[in-house]
Amino acid sequence: MSDPVVARRTVEGLSVGTAVIGEGRPVVALHGWGGAIRSFWPVAEQLTPRGYQVHVLDLPGFGASDLPPAPWGVRDYSRFVRDYLDAARLEYADLLGHSFGGRISLVLAAEHPDRVRKLVLASSAGIPTTPSASQRLRTAGAQAVRDTLDRLGLDGLRARLQHRYHERYASEDYRNAGPLRETFLRVISEDLTPFAQRVQAPTVLIWGDQDADTPLWQGRRLEALIPDAGLIVFQGAGHFAYLERLLDYVRIVDHFLGAES
Repeated sequence: MSDPVVARRTVEGLSVGTAVIGEGRPVVALHGWGGAIRSFWPVAEQLTPRGYQVHVLDLPGFGASDLPPAPWGVRDYSRFVRDYLDAARLEYADLLGHSFGGRISLVLAAEHPDRVRKLVLASSAGIPTTPSASQRLRTAGAQAVRDTLDRLGLDGLRARLQHRYHERYASEDYRNAGPLRETFLRVISEDLTPFAQRVQAPTVLIWGDQDADTPLWQGRRLEALIPDAGLIVFQGAGHFAYLERLLDYVRIVDHFLGAES
């Protein structure tokens, strides 16, 4: 794999990293949480000889891009991608989204159907997971402790206990989010079911049956929600199935995007 040539572009007043490769049908690739241009670069290199121009972005807060000016939700990121299409003079594009990038793709396709021709979503996030009884009990107990400490004005103790709680129970993505923690909390709290139901673009869902981050049942749920969707399962693959089975993924993408709607 060669190194991507990352250029700077101003979108929504933010300086963002972009890499564009190839000529032909426009495709925009949106990485997952914690990812960057390199997350989709192997895909871009495989697609371009097949007649595609692939736009790979560092989403705001990741890679070479500026942080969002305030905590963002999924719709903010969707607006950013729409504005990127305008800046790149793309009337429409096909979208490739992985995980968090899938969230953004769902919202953009639902709210701006004229800008999205087809979707390929790999291990897309956006379907809420119901917490277990023990998780609900733990969360309620922690909130009761925080409320008590707030009433007593013990801010320092509250902060220390909350830090310990997060270190023990919070996800790795949250612990590593740094200045994006509030954005992360906003993003993961959004139920994108209503957006999935409004997607008009033909959609292929690609999942690994060993995905522990966005389990396969979520892919099946999206297949049922999106009006024109089909699910392909890679046996033995995990959350990064699109890279674990790169050539299979690229063949599917090429066949799907090249077929007439």
